[in-house]
Amino acid sequence: MTVLVTNPRERSRFLRFAMVGAIGAVVDFGVADLLDHYLHMPLAWAGTISFICAICSNFVWNRYWTYPDSRAKPILRQFFEFFLVSISGLFIRIPLILMLEKPMTALVSALPFTVPLMPAKLVGDNLTLAVAIAVVMFWNFFVNRYWTYNDVE
Repeated sequence: MTVLVTNPRERSRFLRFAMVGAIGAVVDFGVADLLDHYLHMPLAWAGTISFICAICSNFVWNRYWTYPDSRAKPILRQFFEFFLVSISGLFIRIPLILMLEKPMTALVSALPFTVPLMPAKLVGDNLTLAVAIAVVMFWNFFVNRYWTYNDVE
């Protein structure tokens, strides 16, 4: 963590990584909401599929924007490493989703106000995904930085 504070280049990479993650979150939330809310797929499954869609988007953005100087590794090897790190993040994400889904929905249902046009379950599911995404982002950044993109200075 201190490298993000002391090294301006790494801080810039982290901010770009976070912005790419925000794009990935839009992909993740959009696909998850479509599958969960509209197609009635269980959130753990919908979240897994949406996560894989976000991985693909994030790899492209990170390879060409966050780490444009990372070209020592062939693209397929780098994608495989990025994919493995991201899939490993599922072992953090899925238990978080399973643990937080019901309490978040209950919390939203208990609030004295509602979100216009959004059922409490959808809001609770989105809060659950937001927490899981935030936790996994730090895992993904540090492991990818020191393994997948270890060829950059």
